[in-house]
Amino acid sequence: MIGAGVVGLSVAWQLLERGHRVSLVDPALREGQPPGAGSTAALGLLMAQVFRRSSGRGWRLRQQSLALWQRWRTQLEQRGHHLPFRPGLLQLATTGDERMAQQRLVEQRQAQGLPLRLLEPEELAALQPALPAGAAGGLFSPADGQIDPLPAMQALLSDGQRQGLQTHPNAVLRIERGPGPAATRWCVHTEAGSLVSPWLVVAAGLGSPALLEPLGHQRPQSPVLGQALELQLPPGCDASAWPGSVSWDGVNLVPRPEGRLWLGATVEPGLSSGTATALTALRELGGHAPAWLREATVVRHWQGLRARPDDRPAPLLEQLEPGLLLSSGHYRNGVLLAPASGAWAAEQVEQEGS
Repeated sequence: MIGAGVVGLSVAWQLLERGHRVSLVDPALREGQPPGAGSTAALGLLMAQVFRRSSGRGWRLRQQSLALWQRWRTQLEQRGHHLPFRPGLLQLATTGDERMAQQRLVEQRQAQGLPLRLLEPEELAALQPALPAGAAGGLFSPADGQIDPLPAMQALLSDGQRQGLQTHPNAVLRIERGPGPAATRWCVHTEAGSLVSPWLVVAAGLGSPALLEPLGHQRPQSPVLGQALELQLPPGCDASAWPGSVSWDGVNLVPRPEGRLWLGATVEPGLSSGTATALTALRELGGHAPAWLREATVVRHWQGLRARPDDRPAPLLEQLEPGLLLSSGHYRNGVLLAPASGAWAAEQVEQEGS
């Protein structure tokens, strides 16, 4: 298993839960996730039932993952690992057309027995602190929400190690096909030595294409940078009074403890570092920031690169050849889709032995 981001840890933990032996390779296990890693930059929004489609792979993966996160949280908390989760997601409509699309979606979801509901502008106006001005309405999903990525990753790693996860905090130099039977089908060469295994899962994000290309597998992915801010709100201002996290025109506002707020993230394709223009637009919510948000002070600014597939829909969940799995290219939904990715990988492994 290559890659110890939220997807790689989810795959490893799910395999362990099903009784498989797992070795996990990533220098981040020694050094910690690099500052620009996608997992550490994620805000952890779980947008499943508010997804605009009602069928297809994307819909199925989101619903499966939402259910799995609920189950995993219970399992891990019973074992002493707390995963901070804030239920509820409120999407604001910025135009009349968006409001009509929300109305159609609520009708579809209610027909499916899912508890989405519309909030009228006067209901939004009553919320404090004030939401961005000009919202044409809101769509509230009580089942969606936000999970804190770093504690979730630490819980998966710690519980995985309790179950026997073997960690190798080393950089991968190359992958080779093994010379022998299935038990040695894949060989991973690292800076500290080599490992052999019948199965190999590559979940190295933007590092995945370079590992796979020498094997003849072209799966190009492009970086999309996202910037985020942690803000200290003015005295007496506490966003935890909202019914959940808020999404406004692609920007997410996530209430945090002690009167703080996460604000993010930008979408800046092809960049390795963020632009001041994009950060200013983020902070000002495109000119719709309420006064309390403009008065907030910046506690922390961070950024990360998300891997977006160039010529295939996200995410890339593929068995490239016997024993070689790719789980990468989750773009902006790595935290949401991590459990479904783990379940998919486990199913591929177990299908061979069935």
